[in-house]
Amino acid sequence: MADFDTIYEENDEESNNSAEYVLPVPDPIIIRGAGNITLFGLSNRFNAEFPTHLNGKVAPEEFRETVLRINSTLKKALPVNVKWLLCGCICCCCTLGCSLWPVVCLNKRTRHSMEKVLDWENSHLYHKLGLHWRLSKQRCDSSSMMEYVLVVEFIPKVSILRPD
Repeated sequence: MADFDTIYEENDEESNNSAEYVLPVPDPIIIRGAGNITLFGLSNRFNAEFPTHLNGKVAPEEFRETVLRINSTLKKALPVNVKWLLCGCICCCCTLGCSLWPVVCLNKRTRHSMEKVLDWENSHLYHKLGLHWRLSKQRCDSSSMMEYVLVVEFIPKVSILRPD
């Protein structure tokens, strides 16, 4: 009866057994920009080709629609960004580089709107399927420059066999 209220510390053997319940997570899928114009690391479009690693996880049509929504966001923003970049480059000597700030702010606004699209897609579809989309900055393969890529991560499944 005296052992009823006693609190015991967890043994190391029990914590080692908990590693058996961890499910492996596949590597994330990276979708690089496929456009012909890249402005401050952000390409003007992404490739809508369905990756083979997503077979059985998501329908190709849903994947294509998501990439098309992102591409339409980029298509709306790119002409304005290019015009401001050209205007900023022309006036750069007179303004000591301050004329490029509008382009930097517009690029940040474009990234923010893309992240909003991805958040909406994640909350309405992809989190239910065990996937998470995000925009990430990575180093280019061919040079030391940075570029923005779409990363599709697999959300680890909760093991129902693990005790509480």
